[in-house]
Amino acid sequence: MSGLPIRAQHGIVARMSNAYPILPTRVDRRTDIYKANIDVNRATLSKLAEAMAVANEGGGDKYNSRFRKAGKFLPRERIELLLDRDSYFLELCVLAGHGKVTPGAGVVGGVGLVQGRECLITASEATIKGGSINEWGLKKSLRLGQVGVENELPTISLIESAGADLPNQAEIFVPGGQSFRGITQRSKSKLPTVCVVFGSSTAGGAYVPGMSDYVVMVKNQAAVYLAGPPLVKMATGEESSHEELGGAQMHSTTSGVSDYLAEDERDGLRLARMIVGQLADHRPSDPGPVDAPLYDCEELLGIVSSDIKVPFDAREVIARVVDGSRFAEFKPLYGSTLICGFAHVHGYPVGILANQGILFTESANKGAQFIQLCNQSDTPLLFLQNTTGFMVGRQYEQEGIIKAGAKLINAVSNSTVPSITIMTGSSFGAGNYAMNGRAYNPRFLFTWPNHRIGVMGGKQLAGVLEIIQRDAAAKKGVEVDEMNLAGQKMMIEAMMDQQSDPFFATSRMWDDGIIDPRDTRDVLGICLASCYNAPVKGTNAWGVFRH
Repeated sequence: MSGLPIRAQHGIVARMSNAYPILPTRVDRRTDIYKANIDVNRATLSKLAEAMAVANEGGGDKYNSRFRKAGKFLPRERIELLLDRDSYFLELCVLAGHGKVTPGAGVVGGVGLVQGRECLITASEATIKGGSINEWGLKKSLRLGQVGVENELPTISLIESAGADLPNQAEIFVPGGQSFRGITQRSKSKLPTVCVVFGSSTAGGAYVPGMSDYVVMVKNQAAVYLAGPPLVKMATGEESSHEELGGAQMHSTTSGVSDYLAEDERDGLRLARMIVGQLADHRPSDPGPVDAPLYDCEELLGIVSSDIKVPFDAREVIARVVDGSRFAEFKPLYGSTLICGFAHVHGYPVGILANQGILFTESANKGAQFIQLCNQSDTPLLFLQNTTGFMVGRQYEQEGIIKAGAKLINAVSNSTVPSITIMTGSSFGAGNYAMNGRAYNPRFLFTWPNHRIGVMGGKQLAGVLEIIQRDAAAKKGVEVDEMNLAGQKMMIEAMMDQQSDPFFATSRMWDDGIIDPRDTRDVLGICLASCYNAPVKGTNAWGVFRH
């Protein structure tokens, strides 16, 4: 992820950030807990690397070799040739469908730099079932389309797809229409789609180039038709060749579905770059030089607790992510379990909300006020989520913890500046909602490998079940079946442990991917660069705050 573009709306932001105080660090690399965290976090990252490697393999050696023998580039090679030299590609939802279908779900997609501007790039994984779309591939494609719309990015589609995975059509057919609707709605919003067809794009897949703003077809490879030769013969008795029905030459000279005829795959990618280069570009200018953090990001592996029950200082994380390790904290003496403050990441201003423990009334009130201030100043929000939720108990209920939590959720729900969430640890209960979880539509959401998510922890849920069953038995005047209860508790704990696992979550696209904590700063830089393709505008309109 090299060559990060540095842009912001105000050229003075880089100089303004120098006025922010530098965060000190208290990290001691010699402690046993630091060393233990490194060992466990590295092991977890190895597991992540193995899963990512499987996703990157596509159809495996057999089908990849067949692809290359045909003179074709693999999907990720096509993306690499499309991108600006030495630039980045932030792949999203890499492990979508993990454990259900082939990791990645048959679609490669993310944000990359083409002709100096951020683009949403998608590619069919044609080495898997001919690039056919399965249920999770559809969900991933729709999420990628959402990223393009919200951040006002042009789209480049590298297509080679057999259409829907027919044995699973019941899960695909009805919602699949959203893909085509999205292409034309983006076009209406002046967000063009550039489609390069490298091979078969049949049946419903033919509508991807058909509805795109610009279409490039590769000679002697592209085949775009609603029905191929066998189906046409069966339906009409007509005998036709692939070229006559949907070849690149025919569509470029006769039907007009293709705008450009490429000599080969390299030429197709060259034409796509040419088209992007001529698109209107209304992005803001660069803010100037950017300071790197003062502290080594490698230390994050020792700082971040491998056990979510063990807290760590969010300021130590912030100090290794923001420019110059400078951070202007807001209300540092109030609501101490939610850290709020202003900083810059790769030159972009951000307002940071980072959990430092469970959420209390004061923390929630502080967070709601801070979100209002960031909207007032048109400052994007960064949530570093690590919480078990809101404090419970008689005292806190009487103090109005529900009102305070509702106030924070109101602010998160109605904020209009771009927001990004990084889940750095726990994400339990209403804390997930109040700290901008997936349901609250952050522009981007990533997790760290130590992340755990759920309505509550396994032991807590099992404990609640035990209390309920013992109370019920007491009311009936019967004995508790201890063996049965112990078995139920074990089953619930095991189920919750499985379902709170980060791989379980990312396979269901509850996030946009699991990232190495050491990559957080650069991932945020790419996300913020993408966000600034669209106007960054806050709001003064909120739902009713209950006081």
